[in-house]
Amino acid sequence: MIQLGIFISLLIVGFLFGRIAEKRHFKSIVARELASNSLVAVASRFPPENENYEQHLVVGNVVVASDYFKSAMASLINFFGGRVTPFESLLDRARREAILRMKHEASLLDAKFVFNVKLETSRIATGQVGAVEVVAYGTALTKPAMHVEAISS
Repeated sequence: MIQLGIFISLLIVGFLFGRIAEKRHFKSIVARELASNSLVAVASRFPPENENYEQHLVVGNVVVASDYFKSAMASLINFFGGRVTPFESLLDRARREAILRMKHEASLLDAKFVFNVKLETSRIATGQVGAVEVVAYGTALTKPAMHVEAISS
């Protein structure tokens, strides 16, 4: 009976704190996405050819853990089959966060454009509660650096 009480308590605490953390994270993501809309990031393999650019690899990665409630719900869904909807928002947050971090790295280089953007996703299992790692990477295009040669006189 005590174990059932602990299980239900963990579910309730996981649900409450998980919802609060998820809402805060989504709010932060939306605000940062609006701020970074001027830096275009696309999956196209071909960069614009109208100007000369220097190319730089930019990467953003994130690990997002699942709360106890989502893990318990996912276990039930896995038992009966169907879409594992508790993890869909987890993956959405992780992908968007990884892209934001990649764009931030590109903005530090004063990039004008990021092309050939790719996403890699992997699951990290630690006992009952798992996490997901998402890596976003692409090629940032920056204006060529001005090379000033010393003129000897």
